[in-house]
Amino acid sequence: MGGLGWSLPVTVVEPVASREVLLSRFEQIRARIRRAYESSRASVPSDTKADGGVASPSSPGPPAQSDVPVAGLPAPQVPQHPSTSSQDDADVPHGLRIAAAWSWRLIVIGVLGWALIRIIGRIQIVIIPLSIALLLSALLAPAVGWLLRARFPRSAATAVVLVGGLGAVVGTLTLVVNEFVNGVPELSKNATEGVRQIQNWLKTGPLHLSDGQLSDYIDQGQKWIDENTQSLTSGAISTAATLAEALTGTLLVLFATFFFLRDGSKIWRFLVRLLPLAARWRVDDAGQAAWSTLVAYVRATVLVAFIDAVGIGIFLMIFKVPFAFPLAALVFLGAFIPIVGATLSGTVAVLVALVDSGPVTALIILGAVIGVQQVEGHILQPLIMGRAVAIHPLAVIVGIAAGVVLAGIVGALISVPLIAVLNTAIRRLNHRRVPEVPPDAVVVASSTP
Repeated sequence: MGGLGWSLPVTVVEPVASREVLLSRFEQIRARIRRAYESSRASVPSDTKADGGVASPSSPGPPAQSDVPVAGLPAPQVPQHPSTSSQDDADVPHGLRIAAAWSWRLIVIGVLGWALIRIIGRIQIVIIPLSIALLLSALLAPAVGWLLRARFPRSAATAVVLVGGLGAVVGTLTLVVNEFVNGVPELSKNATEGVRQIQNWLKTGPLHLSDGQLSDYIDQGQKWIDENTQSLTSGAISTAATLAEALTGTLLVLFATFFFLRDGSKIWRFLVRLLPLAARWRVDDAGQAAWSTLVAYVRATVLVAFIDAVGIGIFLMIFKVPFAFPLAALVFLGAFIPIVGATLSGTVAVLVALVDSGPVTALIILGAVIGVQQVEGHILQPLIMGRAVAIHPLAVIVGIAAGVVLAGIVGALISVPLIAVLNTAIRRLNHRRVPEVPPDAVVVASSTP
């Protein structure tokens, strides 16, 4: 094509792109070699000595790890349990840490319990009347509710119920005391004859005691009474000295019962408002359930005690045992102490029957007491009380024993309902559920911008 008169220019271009590609590949190869070198150093044990980092070949077993960090590698980390906060905790065995945690918590609970018992012991003249007032309020609250539904003012309804209950108690005590006073001469006469019968049985029975042995036993008993006269007298004097405290406690019971019946809901709402806002509904729910349990317990106990008293009283009247009505009233009062109360009061009835009517009648009354107790334990208690106040018998016995040690008869009286209330309250607090919103609650919602 030279004949055309022009030629194309030829330009020589250097292979710059090929050199850039070669350089990038070289950098990649070098980076791979560096990573391989670092990974090989990481896989080699870092157990070194202080003089240069070479492990001694004379030491048996695996070489010890070094705490000196290798350049380019993070320091070795010792695994820790999630419950530990330091290396010192991790060095303590897990079981020992758990035992220590339980121990100091139990110590704190024990100290708080001991302090609470000491405080209650100091102010028991106030705590015991308030506890009795709560029991009476639980017993009389349904009657106040009936009068309120009948359009009675709250104060008037409370006063009527309280005065009516007080009149019933005073009337019953008056009948008991009158019958007891009228029957004491006959009972003392029968008691003398019963003692003679017991003496004759000791002589002619299987023991075959002589008159000298009987006299020795009687002398020993008289000597014991003479030696303990001072302690018995001091106890009587201390009892007389606490008469003012008993009167003060009685007045406190009456006033506290009146205000518990009239303003109980207001008092409870005031106490609940003292708690943090997040805990109010749960505590209020547990308190309402505990109060329902207390009401059910008192109702069931009164009904069971009435049935026990009627059952044993009928047998006492049939066999013409003296003091049938006072003994039935004693059984009624004793039944407020579960398991042991009615048994002890029934034992008194058996002794009176033994002194007055002989061993045959006493055995019949004993059978009646045992039969009534069986009916109470296997039929009345499960049927009337139900699951609302179901408490294990061991808890009942332990609670009664602790109540007797701490506060005597009154402690035995209030220990079981206290256990029932605490049982219900603790179970309700542990039961995780969303509380129902009260109908009068005001919900304030913040508007989103």
